[in-house]
Amino acid sequence: MTDIAYRPATSDDAAFLRRMLAEAFNWRGDSDFDPAVLNRPEAAHYIDGWMTATDFGVIAERSGHPAGAAWARFLPASDRGYGYVADNIPELTLAVAPEHRGNRIGPALLEALVDQGRRLDLPGISLSVEDGNLARKLYQRQGFIVVGRDGDSDTLLKRYRP
Repeated sequence: MTDIAYRPATSDDAAFLRRMLAEAFNWRGDSDFDPAVLNRPEAAHYIDGWMTATDFGVIAERSGHPAGAAWARFLPASDRGYGYVADNIPELTLAVAPEHRGNRIGPALLEALVDQGRRLDLPGISLSVEDGNLARKLYQRQGFIVVGRDGDSDTLLKRYRP
């Protein structure tokens, strides 16, 4: 779509990233989802203190308004995220606002974020995806492979180099 633009995420995007984190956590669209879950340490570390020197991301805007985001953070083993692989591999989060889904924004965001990681000369980028989440196909098409399992989620890794 021609009215969709992509730009690097900035520190000014923290509130929107929080909204997108809620969408990522509530990918099923449960009406009883409690956004207070984002205050728990296991979720908050994906956005608290955004943007540090090592954080990077992409924002999709449609007609000048944020429509989706993909971002990555380095989380250490002592504060590991759901998609933790190693301290030198950032974990990505991706979400598109419900009203903007179905416009290929997700694939474009993922491709842009993967390209950012490659330009940063990272060894790879990881994520966690729950069983049943249709985004799994998107990640697999981009070359992510399963490298671990935790409960009902797989840890996926896109390796840039060994």
